[in-house]
Amino acid sequence: MAEPEPPTLYPRRALAVIEEAMAAFRVVVVHGARQVGKTTLARIVAGQTGAEYVTLDQAADLEASLADPPTFLAVAGSPLVIDEIQRAGDPLIIGIKAVVDQDQRPGRYLLTGSTNFLTVPGISESLAGRADFVALWPLSMGERSGGRDEFVDRAFDSPDRLLGHRGHTPGRDEYLESICRGGFPAVQALSAKARRRWFVRFVETVLQREIEVASDIRRGDALASMVRFLAATTGQELVVTTMAERLGIDRTTAQTYEPWLETVFLVHRVPAWSRNLAAKVVHRPKLYLTDSGVAAALLGRDPNALRRPTDPATGPLVETFVAGEIAKQLTWNDVPARLAHYRTSDGAEIDLILEADDGRVVAIEVKATSTPRAADFRWLGRLRDQLDRAGEDFRSGVVLHTGATRLPFGDRLVALPIADLWT
Repeated sequence: MAEPEPPTLYPRRALAVIEEAMAAFRVVVVHGARQVGKTTLARIVAGQTGAEYVTLDQAADLEASLADPPTFLAVAGSPLVIDEIQRAGDPLIIGIKAVVDQDQRPGRYLLTGSTNFLTVPGISESLAGRADFVALWPLSMGERSGGRDEFVDRAFDSPDRLLGHRGHTPGRDEYLESICRGGFPAVQALSAKARRRWFVRFVETVLQREIEVASDIRRGDALASMVRFLAATTGQELVVTTMAERLGIDRTTAQTYEPWLETVFLVHRVPAWSRNLAAKVVHRPKLYLTDSGVAAALLGRDPNALRRPTDPATGPLVETFVAGEIAKQLTWNDVPARLAHYRTSDGAEIDLILEADDGRVVAIEVKATSTPRAADFRWLGRLRDQLDRAGEDFRSGVVLHTGATRLPFGDRLVALPIADLWT
């Protein structure tokens, strides 16, 4: 019988970030959803550094770490890679804190976990000043296709650099296929039917293993319904009262359960953005499914369905895909920046805002159509003018579309193919 082919090993841009962090910090934490490739990266780093590797998914290692954390750490030594650190919780983290306080050399521990440590107070506070945190997302399109993933840095440079860029521009059908495939490494070689089953099982596993076990969740059915609701409303502002009413649960339950979906990386929050401009800003955040493939599967959509001009899911899924690609780049790009969205009480709305630490602003509209129009730039142009009058640094307004054209639409306003995000 022929040996099965080994799984494809995708290059991960986070590896360079981890290596840099290991050279500077005593502890490095890599956190991200299940199945995004944390274990693979952890094993690579262990091999490069000669570190011992243990996974708390193994019952024996977990029991030893819980029974006597100081002895567990002393026997393992350092450098040490601990996979799925959230299984052991605060006692092991406190033990690590004690070790690295005594010996402050960098690169002592690499920890991975399937929960967002920045939202777990006990862990994040214990490691404050001692650890760097690296978010690992599903594969970016550049990692999947060999692209550069440099849009964010180009956007903060100049509109001319954006317009002068030349890369492969896929057809609309290719975009829809990429959206439905998503970025989890395990699904890349699967058929569409097998991929949908994988996504459904993935969500069930995260809800049952990561949330219900780790928290006082009494309504697992409500949690599952909430994920499907958020898939159906991906890219919309979060209105907790509306969500509770639609799901038939009380507002307190909805308010308590939703953050858990962020903690385990099923959804990600994009806050509202504002400056001291004239119009009143609406401050509700947007929520996106972290992976467009998961969202499409939960909605029962495939590329054929999304091709229909009347399908209401196409636009939100295209926006979810773009928001995810940009969020991934923010974990490794050279310009420190944040992602937000913009809406005012008088109807102005911009899908995504990138704001650099130095105040530079890039505004982005996402369109599922292949032909950009002047009307698509209405709110981008208004924001440009408002920021100019305020003496702020508006770098560019970008309409990303599913066509192939790269065109200027006025002062610092450009239309670009979505593929320019990664090619």
